[in-house]
Amino acid sequence: MFHYCSTHTGYRQACRRALSKTIPTVFLILAVLFISSCTSPEPVQGTTEHVNNPSRSLILAIGQEPAEGFDPTTGWGRYGSPLFQSTLLKRDAELSIVNDLASGYEVSDDGREWTVTLRDDVLFSDGQPLTAEDVQYTFETAASSGSVVDLQLLDSVEAVNAHTVRFLLKEAQSTFVDVLITVGIVPKHAHGPDYSRHPVGSGPYQFVQWDAGQQLIVEANPEYYGPVPYFKRLTFVFMQEDAAYAAAQAGQVDIAAIPAMLAKRPVDGMELVALDSVDNRGISFPMVPSGERTGEGIPVGNDVTADPAIRKAINIAVDRQQLIDAVFEGYGTPAYSVADGMPWWNPDTIMEDGRFEEAEALLAEAGWVDENGDGVLDKDGLRAEFELVYLANDDSRQSLAIAVADFLRPLGIDIKPVAGSWEDIASKMHSQAVMFGWGSYDPLEMYNLYSSKTRGTGWYNPGYYSNPEVDRYLDLALTSKSEEEALQYWQKAQWDGTTGFSAMGDAPWAWLVNRQHLYLVNEQLSIGTPKIQPHGHGWPITDNIAEWRWKE
Repeated sequence: MFHYCSTHTGYRQACRRALSKTIPTVFLILAVLFISSCTSPEPVQGTTEHVNNPSRSLILAIGQEPAEGFDPTTGWGRYGSPLFQSTLLKRDAELSIVNDLASGYEVSDDGREWTVTLRDDVLFSDGQPLTAEDVQYTFETAASSGSVVDLQLLDSVEAVNAHTVRFLLKEAQSTFVDVLITVGIVPKHAHGPDYSRHPVGSGPYQFVQWDAGQQLIVEANPEYYGPVPYFKRLTFVFMQEDAAYAAAQAGQVDIAAIPAMLAKRPVDGMELVALDSVDNRGISFPMVPSGERTGEGIPVGNDVTADPAIRKAINIAVDRQQLIDAVFEGYGTPAYSVADGMPWWNPDTIMEDGRFEEAEALLAEAGWVDENGDGVLDKDGLRAEFELVYLANDDSRQSLAIAVADFLRPLGIDIKPVAGSWEDIASKMHSQAVMFGWGSYDPLEMYNLYSSKTRGTGWYNPGYYSNPEVDRYLDLALTSKSEEEALQYWQKAQWDGTTGFSAMGDAPWAWLVNRQHLYLVNEQLSIGTPKIQPHGHGWPITDNIAEWRWKE
């Protein structure tokens, strides 16, 4: 089940070392699954129908329970379909922007005023009409919630009449369209302190029952204005991926999200579906020399990673496909940016990697040599070593960090994988490399990660990257009047043929892999054509749930 890495001796030995560290964990998991397959699993609650019964119901084990509940004003739905709620706009299978609750929208010449016209046939699941007042209430509530929903740019929102809403921005911003795509509309009359646990909306499904820590039951919304859902009842059971696999083995679920290490173990009656994603993993590098501190006293800068030769050598030496094979059992695609495959991605950022000898020459030309024969390069008394911090409870990030470190050790770069909590990462991310994960349907993520204006802001631009030409492109993209106009600037910020924030240019990150999201799906079930998946929060696979049906 393991894939060894390369005909290059150093890489081959490195990969064996990296994989040897993960084998005990894998065997432990498989042992647990073997035991579970020999015993009678606990029945899934909430349904009396067996999954092989061709009824209009499904049992799904597709992700974690949302700790904050199902309120879009505090972030529910931003990584996929809100399920219970509708949005003003949405993206189709090709990621083009289309209407949902809106029948159309216009943007003023200065880009600050957005006027949205609503459909006049929309009811909430409780039978009350959805009007412009509900839209105004939703955005005003979200703006004041202090949550992950970022509406700082919104100056005001006004219900002009029952079916017209006017948004006024503090300044032009092309990515405001993505806010209209991701924020689900809640009913003003039914939104209160308990809403997140008993949501009312205008989406394809309505809330029935939530047993915390166990399951969520929903039914088709009879008031839904869109295509009538084929399945009338869905039961979401909350399980870790290994438990979901065991449930699929036992015939208890129709869809199970599973880890890569179990993807090649077939389950009777189920087929493996691997969905491409922009759910990426990559290494952020501190871009400035050491010596500074934040206002909170956190160290900033790293003398090793501040050298562009180090960052570029890592980017061209690492063989991304070999990492995918070694760590993710081949289920992934090489990553070259934070937005591979998105409309705003620049395909010119794709490069040939695995160029180990070229990386060696690049480092030597920059003055990095092994002065004392210990296998680690030196330059002006500085050793080519730094920490690579990863989230302690994320096995895939751990394995990826170990594999990268082992791959690069023969190059003379001594990377020290270090586990940490989010608090540990926050204290080190400005001075040490970090294995991060990003990936969304919003190009604003690129701005936040690479603009000099966001250096050290929250989790954004942790390496303090700055390039005036990149800033110029990012600002032009952000202040464009439409997504179409902004695309050229997003792409040039990545690489304009001379400079950019990709590995072709300044290489402030080494993007490594876009994970594929893996599901075991009842072989009699068709899930249509899902979009490329975003980062792994929420339940993005349900985005096209209206297309799901039993096969003929």
